[in-house]
Amino acid sequence: MATIEHVALIAPLFDAYRQFYQQATDIVAAQNFLTARLQENSSVIFLALSLKSDENGVRQAYGFTQLYPSFSSVSLKPLWILNDLFVIQGARRSGVGKALLDRAREFAVETQARGLTLKTAVNNSDAQTLYEVAGWQKDRQFYSYNLYL
Repeated sequence: MATIEHVALIAPLFDAYRQFYQQATDIVAAQNFLTARLQENSSVIFLALSLKSDENGVRQAYGFTQLYPSFSSVSLKPLWILNDLFVIQGARRSGVGKALLDRAREFAVETQARGLTLKTAVNNSDAQTLYEVAGWQKDRQFYSYNLYL
């Protein structure tokens, strides 16, 4: 589980994730946002790192996932929103995304949650394939609505 000490490793990934969703790059805002989430304990972040360190003793960040807490009123249990998942281009199709999904699932079990939920872009077919291979099921029972301000 990532901590404040990992923000410098996560921020470039988070910034790239936001750019994927057509947001302007802003590494300082990314660092501030992540720092606030971790300081407030308002999210949980898992980070995938290289096994070996570089010449400076730093391990490369390959990907991350960020979970936000929610609740299922019907089941009377906590529920985790898998809000962000990103893997760098060079590490895609290597098992990093699946490992992050598996760790999120383990965390949901550890916290006795009802489960996990996520949304992805309709055109993000690579991610959809990953989710379905990992056992996630596309919702065919409920529509999703948003009111963004």
